[in-house]
Amino acid sequence: MFNRKKNIAYATQQPNPAKESFSRVLWLKIGLLLFFGVIAARLVWIQVIQSHKYKEIAKRQYEVNVPLLAERGKIYDRNGKILVSSTMAVSYAADPKVLGANAEKVAERFALVFGKSRESYLAKLRKKASRFVWLERRASPQTAARISAKDFDGLIPTDEPKRIYHYDHVAGQTLGFTDVDNNGLSGVELEFDKELKGRDGYIIMQRDGLGRKRPVVDYPRVEPVNGDNIVLTIDLDMQSVAEEELRKGVERNNATGGLVVMMEPTTGEVLTMANYPNMDPNQYRSADPSATKNRIITDMFEPGSVFKIVTVSAALEHDVIAPHQKFFAERGKYKPKGRPTPITDVHEYGTITFREGMELSSNIAMAKASDIIGAEKLYTMARAFGFGMKTDFELPGEVSGQLKKPLEWSRTTLNTMAYGYEVGVTPLQIAAAYAAVANGGTLMKPYIVKQILNEHNEVTEETSPRTIRRVVSKSTADTVRDFLRGVVERGSGVPAKSASVLLAGKTGTSRKIVDGKYSTSSYTASFVGIFPADDPQVVCLVMLDNPKALGYYGGYTSAPIVKNIAEKVFATSRSIVQQPSTPRVGKELLATPDVRSVALESATNTLEALGFDVETSGEGMIVVKQSPAPGAKLARGETVRLATGGIATTVAGGYTIVPDLRGLSLRRALNRLTVARLDVVVNGSGVVASQSIKAGEQVKAGTRISVMCEAKRIAVMTSL
Repeated sequence: MFNRKKNIAYATQQPNPAKESFSRVLWLKIGLLLFFGVIAARLVWIQVIQSHKYKEIAKRQYEVNVPLLAERGKIYDRNGKILVSSTMAVSYAADPKVLGANAEKVAERFALVFGKSRESYLAKLRKKASRFVWLERRASPQTAARISAKDFDGLIPTDEPKRIYHYDHVAGQTLGFTDVDNNGLSGVELEFDKELKGRDGYIIMQRDGLGRKRPVVDYPRVEPVNGDNIVLTIDLDMQSVAEEELRKGVERNNATGGLVVMMEPTTGEVLTMANYPNMDPNQYRSADPSATKNRIITDMFEPGSVFKIVTVSAALEHDVIAPHQKFFAERGKYKPKGRPTPITDVHEYGTITFREGMELSSNIAMAKASDIIGAEKLYTMARAFGFGMKTDFELPGEVSGQLKKPLEWSRTTLNTMAYGYEVGVTPLQIAAAYAAVANGGTLMKPYIVKQILNEHNEVTEETSPRTIRRVVSKSTADTVRDFLRGVVERGSGVPAKSASVLLAGKTGTSRKIVDGKYSTSSYTASFVGIFPADDPQVVCLVMLDNPKALGYYGGYTSAPIVKNIAEKVFATSRSIVQQPSTPRVGKELLATPDVRSVALESATNTLEALGFDVETSGEGMIVVKQSPAPGAKLARGETVRLATGGIATTVAGGYTIVPDLRGLSLRRALNRLTVARLDVVVNGSGVVASQSIKAGEQVKAGTRISVMCEAKRIAVMTSL
């Protein structure tokens, strides 16, 4: 009995193989079920819920979005001459992780080609956190040809547009410049960046098993939209003349700097904006930051006597002072009651008329006149001329100037403002005010953008002249202009008197404020000219900053510059015509201008406009020699002989001969092609290394020629 119970108990404790086998299978099934459930859930998560994310990851692995860069728009002058365009250059980037051990070889190659230190490139390539670093931007195609991306995995070459400013520093501050990514940073480039930039397109490429990129037919190709083209009111020829004469004037007078602005008075079109020291947008990184400003709109100064146009206009328009009314000029020194310092004149004048007060630039006469005019009339006239407010000019950085309201005036303001102190103006405001007088009393809005064209050169926007207000009556404007004619004929502006063009104008000299006080050694010298005086077509303001060599008065320093500009512009511009004047008695001797290195047509026009006969020899288009020499005194009707050189560029039947451009700077090459009436495509920058059509070949005018440029070499380059 005992044994039987013991056996039963023992049997109960023994494992059941069948049961255990079933249990293990069950748990295995549950485990597998859970495993496949997790996998299924994961698949649902990846393929359904987050399918978009992983599709994008997969696309990035085998698809490449290749940008199609838009071409930045061109900038033209008023006559259709290209001032700014773009060419393609090569930039190099790298993926440091892919380069790996090749980083040092890449650094050595780039250091050799670009002349920089090996360590500077290694520093970029050792940025572990970065998968993309720029090594060089916008290298010329010739330089890029010395580096093969196939030699180094991880080196990424790409074509990038590069801006070309065809005439270097000419109108540099006005045109502005772009950064390395082709974004406008100043001037026209900044203000019209959106229009000029255009929109980039793209094309989808797929990588095959060997990593080669091929276009995908099933994906759309988005074409780039090139930027709009801008046509300015600037006249390139006038701008070049203004800049050259300004440079000479600054150097001759040992001035710190200077500026010129020229306007068409009947429309408000700005013909030139020149600043010195100048700035080459092609080399803007090396320019002094102060030289990048367009001071014609960004800087404010006390105008001095050029502001007397406001005083005279207020007196005549309100009929409170007659031109012949007399004032005692106090023999050069006048101290009104309650004024801490006297008002002085340069010369010790006695009794003079109001007209003579303007012509001789008497501060005392103008101060006494202001007492008759009164604060309200003087302020209202200054405001009507546009002082104290922006002109809403298209370029960035314009300031409004400063014109205090009569309630803010001190005891001295009325008299002092009458001759151009205690008021702040911009050069553009001064030019616009004189343009109003030249235009019969109507103030026009200054503007510099004439048209905006699409990439097919179809006009999409056009600026029309805009009248701001009538400032004075036509009779008042004519009288004021007659006063200004007297300034040049017999007054403070006699140095602006010209034998070839009738000029009217006004001198201005003002002390600069230094350390809160008016300096006795630092001045601003100005002259505003209107020409031709009988039929005003141009207003020209020249301002010099702190001239020292020949004195500091505007009549001695700035007036001759305006004269020189007016004579050259009048002689070379077909759009400016002077009314016939009374013949002069006797033989007048004129200095022959220097027309060497000038196109034959322009040289002939210049000499004939001065009354000289012209004889030419040679078959070229450029004057290489003249006789008599520049500066020789000749009477009208005498002959100047011109010898030309270079290849003749025009033949009959609308054909032209291709000039030899090799070795020329890009600017000179473009000028030669313009003379030859040929279109051009520029590759690279620097001097011309080769041209697509050989020199001397006869082609149809307008034919496109490609020129390949490279940096000028100053040493023998090491071959690789």
